Amino acid sequence: MFGLSFIVVAAMVSIVSALPTNGTSNQRTCGSVLPAVKLIAAEDYFNAHKPQGDMSAFTASINVYWHVISADTSLEGGNIPDSQIDESLKVLNADYKKSTLSFKLKTVDRTVDQDWFENAGPDTPQQTEMKSKLRRGGPSDLNVYSVGFRSGTGAGLLGYATFPSSYRENPSDDGVVILFSSVPGGTSAPYNLGRTLTHEVGHWAGLYHTFEGGCSVLGGDYVLDTPAEASPAFGCPTGRDTCDLPGVDPIHNFMDYTDDACMNQFTSGQSTRIKQQLRCYRGV
Repeated sequence: MFGLSFIVVAAMVSIVSALPTNGTSNQRTCGSVLPAVKLIAAEDYFNAHKPQGDMSAFTASINVYWHVISADTSLEGGNIPDSQIDESLKVLNADYKKSTLSFKLKTVDRTVDQDWFENAGPDTPQQTEMKSKLRRGGPSDLNVYSVGFRSGTGAGLLGYATFPSSYRENPSDDGVVILFSSVPGGTSAPYNLGRTLTHEVGHWAGLYHTFEGGCSVLGGDYVLDTPAEASPAFGCPTGRDTCDLPGVDPIHNFMDYTDDACMNQFTSGQSTRIKQQLRCYRGV
């Protein structure tokens, strides 16, 4: 749903997160809030500088730097194998194929640091140190950090991400942080098919949640073709329709909060926004 109003954007997020079944909740939910003034400024800049015209010919290959953070060398301690990282990239490429984006794994590095593994989360000193030491590349390069989210602001999270508009202010903070067991074959069912990475990369590429703004016609995710949704959807509630507006709730959208197995699509409008955001803010 398209976004227009200052009133509703205070609820939009700069760092977005989701909660799994590992300790605090069995549902995804939002994380840190971007001050409304920053969001308005970002959208104003985007509207003034976004590429115009047909974006159908746009294609891009994104380099991925994967940083495995673990408490020890065991799988249970976060040391996921290369095979699960490879499967994660397969899911990511399949999910973004219709958006004409591809992702190429450049390197995988491994760091045993129990403090980072347990305590890295939005705005923590552990995540700042971790990213400052490990981040590679420039604004168009995707850095993925897999951690444990055991305590602090990250306790119980599935993942969080930064938005394209935040890169210029703090380049070293840029990237996506996910729960290590949310990768394909992980133990965080029903969030263990790789869709946490797809969802968080959506934010990294400039998308908001489909339920932003609720049923108000003034607000939303700044995309015209995502139906309005009063609140996040969980599980896979077929036929859910929470707004007296055109279209049923977009429960299959990667930017909702349903189970991994329920998610399978971006809209055409979301794909266009991804391309415009990547071009505008990341120089892709």
